[in-house]
Amino acid sequence: MKTTSAISTTVETVPPVSTVMPHIDPRLQRIVAGQPYPLLFATISGAHLYGFPSPDSDFDLRGAHILHLRNVLGMGIADETVEDSRIIEGLEMDIVSHDVRKFFALLLKKNGYVLEQVYSPLVVATTPAHTELKRIVVGCITRHHSHHYFGFAENQWNLFLKETPRRVKPLLYVYRVLLTGIFLLRTGIIEANLVTLNETFRLSWLPDLIARKLAGAEQSTLVDADIIFHENEYQRLRAELQLAHDTSLLPEAPSDTTRTALNDLLVRIRLGEV
Repeated sequence: MKTTSAISTTVETVPPVSTVMPHIDPRLQRIVAGQPYPLLFATISGAHLYGFPSPDSDFDLRGAHILHLRNVLGMGIADETVEDSRIIEGLEMDIVSHDVRKFFALLLKKNGYVLEQVYSPLVVATTPAHTELKRIVVGCITRHHSHHYFGFAENQWNLFLKETPRRVKPLLYVYRVLLTGIFLLRTGIIEANLVTLNETFRLSWLPDLIARKLAGAEQSTLVDADIIFHENEYQRLRAELQLAHDTSLLPEAPSDTTRTALNDLLVRIRLGEV
């Protein structure tokens, strides 16, 4: 669910899902089908999800896989995380998936990144269990997800400052992360697309910055960056995120009901009942 109206401090009680299913390149579906373990879901993250892919941006494929029962009953668990970065069928791919147990644990740790993967509208593969997971995970969203967005924004801001020449990408990540965090804390809704977020925040200078990234190479630079202006905006939005945290109506932690539902779903997935 998305909204473009003025931001409210009222927390939505419906699952934060997208209503639009964009076209997915069939090559991505074949790549997913070739993964070593069955997938609970696979979605696209990164610049494509955030609304500012360069013509040469790679595809960040993210998801949760299901290890066979035999793999998780022994002393050690292999392949809890599967990573693969290479060109496949002419597409530059960065693939990361976690076993469902590890993925569910990350959802309970105030990790906004995995929340965005679950609710990404760029769905390459899905299952009934993915649909059930999206309903359950609403209960994992807490006011303390602000810490994830504070940390991510700070890392990208420091990266932007230290590079010479400075690149467009980390600066856009700074704004994307802060606006996603503010919007989440105020509404309870996951929205990772910067273009959509700006329909609410209406930062007049942001479309031009996005246009530069869309038209240029992945490593395109900003020779005319107004550092003082962006420093002021960065600090202003950090203050907005702090205020959103302080006034948020989101819970302090996932409820026992949510934890029980995740555990039940995990058991049923392992037993092949979903």
